Amino acid sequence: MTKDYVHPRLNEEVTAIGGHYVSERDERIKIDGREVLYILGYSVMDTSCCGVGGGRFAVVPGWLVRYKYRTDDAGLPVSEVSPVEEERETRKAIIGMIEKKESYCSVRFLP
Repeated sequence: MTKDYVHPRLNEEVTAIGGHYVSERDERIKIDGREVLYILGYSVMDTSCCGVGGGRFAVVPGWLVRYKYRTDDAGLPVSEVSPVEEERETRKAIIGMIEKKESYCSVRFLP
């Protein structure tokens, strides 16, 4: 099953209840003859009552089918992806490749 993924605006601060986050760039990595799309960014918790913190993140929309093949009504790029539904070992391999390339970051897969 494939679906459209709307890319976030890059290098634009998004305010959240406990702080803010920024999506810095989108990247692609090859694994098992296919490409995985991920979005790299960082978050800062600086308006929370529970203290401050933050970190880097990678969001994996899925296996890339078509990269930025159109734009939506707001002018944002749209890619066609297929969610990563493979077994845990494949997900662990993807996480390992992202962490090796980007240093430490929290990796989350979109459904």
